[in-house]
Amino acid sequence: MSDASDLNNSPDDVSKLPAATPLTRAALEIDEYAATLGWDLPARLFALVDSAALRKADPRIAKQLGLSDGDEPGLTPVEQEEIPAGTELDKFLGTIAWPDAVAGCALVVERLMLPPGAEQSRPRGASDAQLAEWVANHPKREEVRITAAVLRDGRKEIALRLRSKDVAREVLTGPDLVPGLTDALLATFS
Repeated sequence: MSDASDLNNSPDDVSKLPAATPLTRAALEIDEYAATLGWDLPARLFALVDSAALRKADPRIAKQLGLSDGDEPGLTPVEQEEIPAGTELDKFLGTIAWPDAVAGCALVVERLMLPPGAEQSRPRGASDAQLAEWVANHPKREEVRITAAVLRDGRKEIALRLRSKDVAREVLTGPDLVPGLTDALLATFS
């Protein structure tokens, strides 16, 4: 497991957003971190740990991550080992079992999305490979980076960044933007 200490050094400090929940702040913090790495990268997985519990349980690690006693309650993202190349995401997520100290998890993936109404022109009877090619060649496709974050108790958040609007102030958030992905992450706590 590698630490994600760079997550706390984002130029737009999302931890100071007053209206955001700790889960929203964690999703935006991870999105900002992923943005510093660029596009066209494999999926990345993060454990979300209660910051106060981490400071109490392991002050040395908390200090390495830049956490101090005066910090507000929150979640600390800890990047996990790289997801093996060529692994199907659904199958990989089905192999995960989190220890009790992990309050939640987050996943960053890049995908192609189509605008509403594009489904009407979807080729009927196409195979998965043909559908993937159709989406990849669709003139209105949009590349997106999705940061999905969930907590054990069922709360969820998505941060969605369009490649065409690759700035922090344009990131969309909401718990139901990509329900299939958050449901898959919640299943890792079952």
